[in-house]
Amino acid sequence: MSTSNDQTGPTGERSIGLAAPSGLDRAAHHRLDEAWLAAAWSHPTTRVFVVSGGQVLIDDTPDGHTELVMTPAFEAPVTETHRYFLGTDEGGVSYFALQKDTLPGRMDQSARPAGLREAGLLLSPRDAALMVHAVALENWQRLHRFCSRCGERTVIAAAGHIRRCQACGAEHYPRTDPAVIMLVTDEHDRALLGRQVHWPEGRFSTLAGFVEPGESIEQSVAREVFEEAGVTVGRVEYIASQPWPFPSSLMLGFMARATSSEITVDGEEIQEARWFSRDDLRTAIESGELLPLLGISIAARLVEIWYGKPLPKPLNG
Repeated sequence: MSTSNDQTGPTGERSIGLAAPSGLDRAAHHRLDEAWLAAAWSHPTTRVFVVSGGQVLIDDTPDGHTELVMTPAFEAPVTETHRYFLGTDEGGVSYFALQKDTLPGRMDQSARPAGLREAGLLLSPRDAALMVHAVALENWQRLHRFCSRCGERTVIAAAGHIRRCQACGAEHYPRTDPAVIMLVTDEHDRALLGRQVHWPEGRFSTLAGFVEPGESIEQSVAREVFEEAGVTVGRVEYIASQPWPFPSSLMLGFMARATSSEITVDGEEIQEARWFSRDDLRTAIESGELLPLLGISIAARLVEIWYGKPLPKPLNG
């Protein structure tokens, strides 16, 4: 299996959503240092933002950019238990997220709530990295409040990166579920795209699925493609990864070569699957028959690698 660390795409136009270099250091060695965390929290340069239900506040700047709404730490609540240290930037600024039941109100009416699927396309690499870290921690924290060993309530430790059971002493760490996402091509260099049962007509994308226990990622690619589309694959090549906290996945992107071409969809996850040549794909997108792939997903980058350039846009849009 070959590897690549290039996350700027085949032609360099766009990085993979949520995976671009951010300039942040997660500084994990500080998470158990309560004195350092207290000093960082009280430092005038420290910045804080609120995360709630997978959303944050974002705002448009006068120069046309979009950024996280952050405040100095001294403006945030002093006694805050759901406080997560996210790291420091190259200038030494520390960043924290506060988990709240609701987002705070803003006098600035231009600020608006947004989830990752919207904000991830708009924010700078630094802000996107902060948001994806905070959303992943919040998802895990909300779903793992009780000890899986003894059932007692757990408490937050390590600046949000551990939940500790005071009854039995167990420590629980944030969960990341590996998932494979792959663009399959056949001997004619056509790409296999499928439509999930709950997607609208015209929404096609690459196939994907979760890695099962005791399974290699190459085995997972082959199994998922066969289960969903009835196509067998041989060579599997790793391309890049993408954090995907919906609620806790890490997407591992691959190119795979089919050894069969007859399609038999499972009808449970995949409603329809088709082989597309490059001309087929261009015509379908430009005519509106095929909806554009979602820009934040690694799926669009995998298709771009095969297509050889940025994907076309609908002629009427």
